[in-house]
Amino acid sequence: MALVYLNGAFLPLEQAQVSVLDRGFLFGDGVYEVIPVYGGKPVELAAHFNRLDASLRGIHLINPLSRAEWRAVLRQLVNNNPDGDQTLYLQVTRGAPPARDHRFPDPATTAPTVFAQAKPLKPRDPQVLAQGAAVVLCDDVRWSRCDIKSISLVAAVLARQAAAAQGAEEALLVRDGHVTEGSTSNYFIVTSNQQLITPPRGPYLLSGITRELVMTLAQAAGLTVTERDVTVDECRAAAELWLTSSTREVLPVTRLDGAPIGDGRPGALWQKLDSCYQRYKQTLTADTAWAD
Repeated sequence: MALVYLNGAFLPLEQAQVSVLDRGFLFGDGVYEVIPVYGGKPVELAAHFNRLDASLRGIHLINPLSRAEWRAVLRQLVNNNPDGDQTLYLQVTRGAPPARDHRFPDPATTAPTVFAQAKPLKPRDPQVLAQGAAVVLCDDVRWSRCDIKSISLVAAVLARQAAAAQGAEEALLVRDGHVTEGSTSNYFIVTSNQQLITPPRGPYLLSGITRELVMTLAQAAGLTVTERDVTVDECRAAAELWLTSSTREVLPVTRLDGAPIGDGRPGALWQKLDSCYQRYKQTLTADTAWAD
């Protein structure tokens, strides 16, 4: 039976319950992480822990578990769900005080709510890899702390649903004429002269762990990666466009608002970087993947 972790206990998902006064439920007052696991080995675990710490600092909440404790929890979840590749989802909220109040509760009397779960990682669709994905542009109406991986996701939900309603995989978000990121992803463009560009880290995008890994792999493959703002026109004129995320890995985009990207097929540089990513996954070992 698949188990989840909730506030110090491993139990069946059907038995996991939180209070209706939990601030995650009432205010979206919490943060989360999603970590891919291949063959029992998590990808860039230390980087995910670093980002979790940064998100918790951003909402003025102390991490309730040490890294050793997190590692033990996540490893047990993976071992309890051993079949195939997985994703680890972990979430920390500010807990369930006795009454609803916008002000922070007293941490001496209200402990954070900690939840973690492992579930199967859905394989990438071979047809999408062969033909590429479609994306659309949407206004970026989110707040100015998108670098916090907050569970307050209604703006992203609306954007992703708007994309789905148009038959698209993802919505790329536009703020002041620049494309910041996807509703659930980061992105890269390849220019006509083979430059690889992605928007820089900052308050208007979440610095994806897969994004950072792809940059490292690209540089190791001899490619130059430039971090700078990207305009809508540059996205439309790109020779290639990729999405990156923990569950998508590196996904080619071949249509933007119904118009083709490049020649309308997954490009040569995407094929090269995707091969690099697949080789990276094969190099993961249990000792290094679970290490500090």
